[in-house]
Amino acid sequence: MKILVTGGTGLIGRHLVPRLLEIGHSVVVLTRSPEKARQLLDARVELWRGLDDRLNLDGIDAVINLAGEPIADKRWTEEQKQRLCNSRWQLTQQLAELIAATAAPPGVLISGSATGYYGDLGEVVVTEEEPPHNEFTHKLCARWEQIACSAQSESTRVCLLRTGVVLAPAGGILAKMVPPFKLGLGGPIGNGRQYLAWVHIDDMVNGILWLLDNDLRGPFNMVSPYPVRNEQFAHSLGHALKRPAFLRVPATVIRLLMGESSVLVLGGQRALPKRLEDAGFVFRWFDLEEALEDVLKN
Repeated sequence: MKILVTGGTGLIGRHLVPRLLEIGHSVVVLTRSPEKARQLLDARVELWRGLDDRLNLDGIDAVINLAGEPIADKRWTEEQKQRLCNSRWQLTQQLAELIAATAAPPGVLISGSATGYYGDLGEVVVTEEEPPHNEFTHKLCARWEQIACSAQSESTRVCLLRTGVVLAPAGGILAKMVPPFKLGLGGPIGNGRQYLAWVHIDDMVNGILWLLDNDLRGPFNMVSPYPVRNEQFAHSLGHALKRPAFLRVPATVIRLLMGESSVLVLGGQRALPKRLEDAGFVFRWFDLEEALEDVLKN
């Protein structure tokens, strides 16, 4: 297939694009910086600077939409919230409109979302049917998903990736957590009881490939079958790095540093990948400590 990927140089895209090429697909990556992307990606990847000059997506068999400004990099001012929304909503709207304008449209749109769709649900076991808690992350993801679903038709199925915390060798949450942990300054955040739904990058990529190849649609929790509490995550990361992990960071300090976005680390979702597993997908990584050791050795 010829597959259009947005966010192809991001945390997931950097691992997904080589796999797509390896399987034999041809890949087009949408990027604001083709020069930078050319250095990061295989020479076989075709690069598009934007979609403004496109009237349709003729010749594209599938779209994987992973683009979006990182959600935890800056405090959530009103301006930053709008940037987070626009970086997801506007591009997805453009893709949906181009799919609708294509005579033989792509057979599938696999579009990003996050477990933040559900908001902070505490101890509740979260499958794809769970009603959400109405907060900013829900509003952000719900509208994002709604726009993606507007591309759905008899010709095009839409899959939504409600992604948890992705564990990968470079970037993501570990890029921020590993340095203090290596210095022996790591530990649980707040009371440590909040759930963290995680997924190894290999399972994330394999899950996307599964959705590409199987006639499925709708939302999918892209998370390991075994979410853990923040306290357990800190202990496992410390163990994988052979460092102590006892320095608890008080919730008040996190709220002071992060403001409203502190909900990303003080809250959480006990999310399970029910629909993926029901469809027959088998996870390779379900033990957190093994997953961390694998990612950190790279």
